[in-house]
Amino acid sequence: MKVSELMAKHTLKPEFAGITTPDDWVLAIKTEEGQSAEKDYIVIQSGVTSHAASINSETTDSQYIRTGKNTVRTSAQRQFSVTGDRMLADPAQEFLLSLKMAFGTGQSVVVPYVYFNIFTGKGEKGNVTVNVTEDGGGDVGGNTTFAIDLMGTATPEEFTYTAE
Repeated sequence: MKVSELMAKHTLKPEFAGITTPDDWVLAIKTEEGQSAEKDYIVIQSGVTSHAASINSETTDSQYIRTGKNTVRTSAQRQFSVTGDRMLADPAQEFLLSLKMAFGTGQSVVVPYVYFNIFTGKGEKGNVTVNVTEDGGGDVGGNTTFAIDLMGTATPEEFTYTAE
């Protein structure tokens, strides 16, 4: 499903305030060269049982006379961990779990993404490296599972989805 198709079912409320759930966040990626606008990106949602957005930070600690320990943040990286049940013919899963992504290296596995709140449209955009960590797990008698980490390549930019 494209971002525009998903958002056609929702009315943006930039003033929204309140608690959100994982279902209230849209994570979408560019899967084809022809997707020139974020509204054409493919939403990662079918079969997804968990998507965790986190910020991996690195710090360095120094001890100073009379002031004690001081921690300095030296870098930060966006990470999305996506797990779920394998769904054949889902465009997002077919792209993310393709041989090109599963075994690719370098720039060949870097893709643009958007991540925003479904109510306000506010979020971020940037590029992530696709790291497939599981493409066919699960217990006998259960669903086939997958796990993917999407690691930011630079500091993301602010993004606001607007209805067409």
